[in-house]
Amino acid sequence: MAKITMLNMAGAEAGTIELNDAVFGIEPNENAVHAVVKNYLANQRQGTQSAKTRGEVRGGGRKPFRQKGTGRHRQGSTTDPSQVGGGIAFAPKPRSYRYTLPKKLRRLAMFSALSSKVLEKEIIVVDELKFEEPKTKEMVKTLGNLKAARKALIVTGSKDENLIKSAANIPGVRTALVGTMNVYDIINHTSLILTQDAVKKIEEVYL
Repeated sequence: MAKITMLNMAGAEAGTIELNDAVFGIEPNENAVHAVVKNYLANQRQGTQSAKTRGEVRGGGRKPFRQKGTGRHRQGSTTDPSQVGGGIAFAPKPRSYRYTLPKKLRRLAMFSALSSKVLEKEIIVVDELKFEEPKTKEMVKTLGNLKAARKALIVTGSKDENLIKSAANIPGVRTALVGTMNVYDIINHTSLILTQDAVKKIEEVYL
């Protein structure tokens, strides 16, 4: 098991913590990560785009001008896609972009994302993150002490409203619970900040 230094909110060393190699120490699989990120982004799409086909636009009926002698191309309806105000050829319609991936593939992608953060030394483990009241200033100070990047994902084991509100107004900083974190958020943020409790819960959930 890999050992990394654990910090406190002041940025000082607070001991070491062992990370399970089955979760944090595998060889990252880029194909699995790509597949899961693509799936996540597809599932976020609303699919509400819509346009009218030639059968749905107003107009049509009589032939707009005679067949021959005008010097124009022959035309039978004003709703034709080639006409101004006509319908749209192959118009998009509301649809769902959702699809599912195998559970094993999703787990492999999660392990790969977590392991890549360890390999790239972009993971920060904190003994605890506690705020007596919501204070953005205190969160900014703590992130500075931890030497976190501008884009940071903070994952906790349990919900803490003071922590969530303290980080809510900081650009590039996002909070998540162990049960709500996803592969996209992990790789989309430079620093991954985990509390000691979160590390234990991650290993409990995935092993």
